[in-house]
Formats: sequence, C-alpha cells, structure tokens
Amino acid sequence: MTVHPTPEQILALAVRTADDKKARDITAMRVYEQTTLADYFVVMTGTSTTHIRALCDEIEFKLKNDMGVYAHHIEGVTSSWILMDYSSVVINIFLSEARELYALERLWSDSQNVDLSQYLKKEEE
Repeated sequence: MTVHPTPEQILALAVRTADDKKARDITAMRVYEQTTLADYFVVMTGTSTTHIRALCDEIEFKLKNDMGVYAHHIEGVTSSWILMDYSSVVINIFLSEARELYALERLWSDSQNVDLSQYLKKEEE
C-alpha cells in the first residue's frame, strides 16, 4: 500500500528545502476555504533567475526523492516567476520585482497565514 504525504508534509519539506537554499521571505497561506485550486500557496523570493531555478530544482528533487511526489506541472522556468503545482500545494518562486507586481499575498489576503517558524532555521544573532 502506498502512503501519500499530506499537504502539510509537502509544505514542510518544500519550506525547509527553500530555507536551506537561502530563499528569502518565505510565506505560506492556507487557501482551501477560498479556492479548490490547492490547500496551500507557498511564496518565496530568490535573488536572481539562477537562484529561482536552483530553488525550483532542489524543491522538485527533494519532493520526488524523499516523498515520491511529482509536480502536476511547473511553469515559468525561464521567467521571473516559477510556479510549481503539486495539486494540494502550489509553490511560487519569484524575483523580488515580480513578487511585488503580482502581490499574491494581497490577492489572497482573506486566507489564513501559516506559521512556518517550526520549519525555518533561526537566524544567527
């Protein structure tokens, strides 16, 4: 019998992986009450097109190898916004200008923010 990871487990691994790869300003929203598209939207910022591609590649690799989870589809790999659709969890990796332009957090402001502190490393003092 195959055990399928929960949306929360996918979210946790994606956030930990992004944090390990130095993604900035990682946030997540619980959106299942607002849409049938997904349970969670994850949003993060990369510092360059190379960095956002590296974040995408590493998240894809970890979810596939650690959980056997494959993206339904991935869009925008050559742009300033990469969208990784894992059905229950949609991961958005932006360059800072694109993140400001599309303002997903404002667009989904009626959703509930997810506390990610348990998945993020503490900053060195």
